[in-house]
Amino acid sequence: MKLSARPTRHALTFVLACGAAAAMLLISEASNWRARRSLLELAAIGDARAGIQLLEASLRVAAARGPGPDGSDPPANARVHLQARKEIDRTLGLLAAHYEADPGGAALLLALRMQVEQRLSSLAPGVAAEGADAGRDPLEDVRAAGSALLAHERVKQLAARQAIDGVLQIGRIGIACLSVISLLSLSLFLRQAAALQRQQLASQALERADRDRLEEEVVRRTAELTELNRHLLSAREDERSRLARDLHDELGALLTSAKLDAARLRSRLGAQAPEARERLASLVRTLDSVIALKRQIIEDLRPSALANLGLVAALEILAREFAERSGLEVTTDFAPLVLPAEAELVVFRLLQEATTNIAKHAKARHVSLSLREVGGQTVLSVSDDGVGFDVSQALRSAHGLAGMRFRVHAESGRMAVESQPGVGTTIEVCLPASFAAAH
Repeated sequence: MKLSARPTRHALTFVLACGAAAAMLLISEASNWRARRSLLELAAIGDARAGIQLLEASLRVAAARGPGPDGSDPPANARVHLQARKEIDRTLGLLAAHYEADPGGAALLLALRMQVEQRLSSLAPGVAAEGADAGRDPLEDVRAAGSALLAHERVKQLAARQAIDGVLQIGRIGIACLSVISLLSLSLFLRQAAALQRQQLASQALERADRDRLEEEVVRRTAELTELNRHLLSAREDERSRLARDLHDELGALLTSAKLDAARLRSRLGAQAPEARERLASLVRTLDSVIALKRQIIEDLRPSALANLGLVAALEILAREFAERSGLEVTTDFAPLVLPAEAELVVFRLLQEATTNIAKHAKARHVSLSLREVGGQTVLSVSDDGVGFDVSQALRSAHGLAGMRFRVHAESGRMAVESQPGVGTTIEVCLPASFAAAH
């Protein structure tokens, strides 16, 4: 249940995090838009304040003209008045555009415009100053209307600043919220990473446990197979010994009896029936061949030379018979070793299988056989100068080598095969010191 619920929880967390990030992005963009709008408003308010002050300055320039020596307006005053009028008209146009969407500001601008127009009319060239205005600032009414408009702008400026402060406050809150969300996301990520690491460690522990169990099972099965192989080899040798005894005792007695009967019949016939005597002589020769074959079979099943002459003599006989059958040049170097009878039989069988393989596949001219003791180990070496083979490739006819390897492994030994095509083959078998003791 936990494993199935975890992906759903993670997906929901991801969706919530994405939603929070999107919301913060929208809030940030809205705040940025409001801030830019407020800044533009502040810039426009600044331009409006400058324009109001420029109106007063332009009016002051227009009011600074004086009468000429004859009491008339000089041409210079007319030019100053005209220039001031243009500047005032331009400024009023800009202010009108500024207050187009502000009814309150537009009303105050209208009052200011009326005062400015009235003042400009009184300052026009050829218009004499009224005595009622003597001792009074001629720009007082304009300044009062401008002050009212400036007060209105200050209110708008204050509102814009408050809006910017609000935007900045929202930004601070957004950054704080985003920081909290980031910390929560990081904490959740670290927790999930830790949980995933624990899960991986648990999975690795299970894999190691399974691998150890499989390795133990392989070791156990290998030990069982090795023991079974040893048992089968022992059973085969026992069966060979039984067959050799039966052939020696039963068949040997029958053949000997038949040979004696044939010899007795031949002696009784004397000179009579020469054809029968010839047939009996042929029968005796056949019986001798059968007896020799029986002895050869018995030797193959259970070499009597091991029990009667010892390991070295039995190996020498095996090498000599192999040389006679194959016609190869065989050199031997067998060191006298003291081994139990079963251990001697293992060495004999290994050498017997090796020479059989050479006779079948090697096509060699010279074979070297050696038996020695190295570091307490029994080392059997067989070398030939035959066709050889590539040891990295599996051979279809390598049953003999496989049989030797199984026999060596059953005795906890090792077998090394070195060969190259056209160079020859060397087989070295090392049987441990416990090999002799185990038998």
